[in-house]
Amino acid sequence: MMSIRHDWLGKPELTLIIGCGRLGSTLASTLSNESQNVILIDRQAEAFRKLSPSYAGLTLVGDAANVEVLKQAQIEKADHLVIVTNHDNTNILIAQLARELFQVPHVICRLYDPQRECVYREFGIQTICPTTLSSQAIEQRLQAKATADQKGSDTL
Repeated sequence: MMSIRHDWLGKPELTLIIGCGRLGSTLASTLSNESQNVILIDRQAEAFRKLSPSYAGLTLVGDAANVEVLKQAQIEKADHLVIVTNHDNTNILIAQLARELFQVPHVICRLYDPQRECVYREFGIQTICPTTLSSQAIEQRLQAKATADQKGSDTL
């Protein structure tokens, strides 16, 4: 079984990341490069190939919806849990386990369906929704373009 010292790499906090896709691997590599304690869980061992060669955190192959896998990753020591699988239902389940069973103080989930945000909020879980973020960014750019066009026509 893995053992995480609370002063591992000179940092007292531990971030547990579930999902080693593009987002999970990038985040894990970035935090590791900043000398943060990181444990990354994915169901597929080959997913870890996406990690930076400089990644100094730990990896664990397993299904994070399984309580025993979470215990093996020492979730009870985690200060932060970031859940970025491609499945909203899986993310909700893991987030609920983390908050209710293990009392992880800071849980952040990616979700694709913005209508599910209310479920997360009820459990005190922060969300990142690419659909909402993209929509907001596009709207801001459209408004900026309209403002620029209006200013251009005002000067004529």
